[in-house]
Amino acid sequence: MRYLCFVKMDEALANPPKALMDAMGEHVGEAIANGSFVDGGGLYGKADAVEFRVRGGNLTVTDGPYAEAKEVVGGWAIVKFDSEEEARAEGQAMADLHLTHWPEWEGAIEIRRISEPEEAPEGV
Repeated sequence: MRYLCFVKMDEALANPPKALMDAMGEHVGEAIANGSFVDGGGLYGKADAVEFRVRGGNLTVTDGPYAEAKEVVGGWAIVKFDSEEEARAEGQAMADLHLTHWPEWEGAIEIRRISEPEEAPEGV
């Protein structure tokens, strides 16, 4: 099963310490070696974002930054595991790395299963 992992955080904390980057590099290297890491990376800040919002039959295009945004997605990864328990363990490991190497960090690690084409309900 594939999962999409998001690292969400206050953009004001956009410069992680070298210790975290080194630890994440080692963690991702191990995940590449064991075949669980598919792809991933960091994202530019919300100042470079463009949002296309449809509401009430109207389209609104907004260039970033967005004053109302409290947290932004700062990084992402696609990983694959045989069970939900393994995916949850990956989320815990990523959170633990942040706690250990960037104690003042506040944010969230979110992991969501990716729906595969053969799992999509018919007629939707």
